[in-house]
Amino acid sequence: MYHTETLNIGNRDLNIVTIGGGTGNSTILKGLKKYSTNITTIVTVADDGGGSGILREDLGILPPGDIRACLIALANTEPAMETLMNYRFREGLLKGQSFGNLFLAAMIDIYGDFDVAVKEAGDVLAITGKVLPMTLEDVVLYAELEGGITLKGESNITEKNKKFKNV
Repeated sequence: MYHTETLNIGNRDLNIVTIGGGTGNSTILKGLKKYSTNITTIVTVADDGGGSGILREDLGILPPGDIRACLIALANTEPAMETLMNYRFREGLLKGQSFGNLFLAAMIDIYGDFDVAVKEAGDVLAITGKVLPMTLEDVVLYAELEGGITLKGESNITEKNKKFKNV
């Protein structure tokens, strides 16, 4: 991690931009907010697995999981709020679904717009910086492998990668 002197040059609040998704992006954001309030993160919305994939398919919304993780990382709320946003239901039809994903799904339904819902969720969580989806279009990742094999969807690409690592 960088030292305060490196990031806070001459007491300036540096402009920081991250691009990504998953655990890595949210982890680095949690550390960066200690050094600047001018943070913008551009977050992938290509997830098609897990709870995000279910909401994406069922409600026709962009996957909220990576956005949720970044909002929580930049939140300035009580630890109980982070626990609540990360809570995953253990039983029933919602088993495995995170409360934070459902919160974002509700915000999208209320505001009728993914981008506005993310901004409003950021206001509710009093985040440091901005969380922006990389696109507002429904996107699907493809991977072309040697031998002409094409994989469709982030979850399929990830699963195939796990198999290669175990070989």
